[in-house]
Amino acid sequence: MDQSESPDGLITDDDFAQTVRTWLAENLTGDFARLEGKGGPGSEHEFFEERLAWDRHLAAAGWTCLGWPAEYGGRGATLAQQVTFHQEYAKSGAPARVSHVGEELLGPTLIAFGTEEQKRRFLPGIKTVTELWAQGYSEPGAGSDLANVATTARLEGGRWVINGQKVWTSLAHVAQWAFVLCRTEPGSKRHHGLSFLLVPLDQPGVTVRPIQQLTGTSEFNEVFFDDAVTDVDLVVGEPGDGWRVAMGLLTFERGVSTLGQQIGFARELQGIVDLARANGAASDPHIREKIARAWVGLRVMRAHAMRTLDAVDAGTSGPEASVAKLLWANWHRDLGQLAMDVQGAASLLAPTGPSSDIADPEHLELDEWQRLFLFTRADTIYGGSNEIQRNIISERVLGLPREARP
Repeated sequence: MDQSESPDGLITDDDFAQTVRTWLAENLTGDFARLEGKGGPGSEHEFFEERLAWDRHLAAAGWTCLGWPAEYGGRGATLAQQVTFHQEYAKSGAPARVSHVGEELLGPTLIAFGTEEQKRRFLPGIKTVTELWAQGYSEPGAGSDLANVATTARLEGGRWVINGQKVWTSLAHVAQWAFVLCRTEPGSKRHHGLSFLLVPLDQPGVTVRPIQQLTGTSEFNEVFFDDAVTDVDLVVGEPGDGWRVAMGLLTFERGVSTLGQQIGFARELQGIVDLARANGAASDPHIREKIARAWVGLRVMRAHAMRTLDAVDAGTSGPEASVAKLLWANWHRDLGQLAMDVQGAASLLAPTGPSSDIADPEHLELDEWQRLFLFTRADTIYGGSNEIQRNIISERVLGLPREARP
């Protein structure tokens, strides 16, 4: 296939891109057509069942798990093809996927660290989108600093018995399973004595409680484990080796799908530019400067993403992913502020109507720019906070002294 580089610096695979483009154009029709642009960050509640049907439609046509080896149900796609797919998918306006955690995070982790039995049991359900997954990492006292995990699991009667609490668990209310980082060696500290367990959520010992956020929606949750159980063989890697597995998963989290994310960012930026032209804000030199900075920042982000993916492909990846998280999180947060600046005083007004009673935030209707502003306040926190990413860069790249830890 003919691989080349597009004017914006992204890898393209021309034949493959045309195949993806044609399939999306032919299938984003009928009932699926109304899903365009739906379900992104802060809007995961939109058309959930319809987007689940769309994901299963993708699976039936062989468009899920592209990078997985063929022996595990994937297409064995090259890195260039994976990047191309995510780019074309984003450009088409196709809806946000509901199976990201299983397909992009757990699947590659099982392929890398799981037993053959675990792969046979779980990979088919991920590929066909018949089993959805949630990520049980963060806790009230262990957000970005996962080494402080306090949730425990003990072996009893041939099963793991789990007690503790996870928080900010995205889509746990619709998932059937979660991978849960637990402390399995009593008295262990920091990254020692942790295990990576696969836990069914539909059982008496699990309580999922939605958390309402600024946007009025509740796509993430608290999850409580009170003597919840899972089978003894559902530990990925060896017991006590959970830190290595968990860090391996985070490498997959910041993989090729980030290129599609950036195309979504570009669409948001263009929408703000169009708004500025329409309402006259583009005549303000300060607004023009902020738009120009956003445009440059997006190009820097893309260039760094390509460098990071090259390192991953060569097996030499390091702290580049932490730099990438800092770049996109701060850029996107600032884009939300730019949207408010362009709107001016109008950005402070909630849309009027019967479902926009500010006293009832669960039913408060926000426009797309208000939702963008409110949701992006969290971008610098979830997925690894700015503080943690800067510590990683300072210690592992710059060689500065480690921060004091208890």
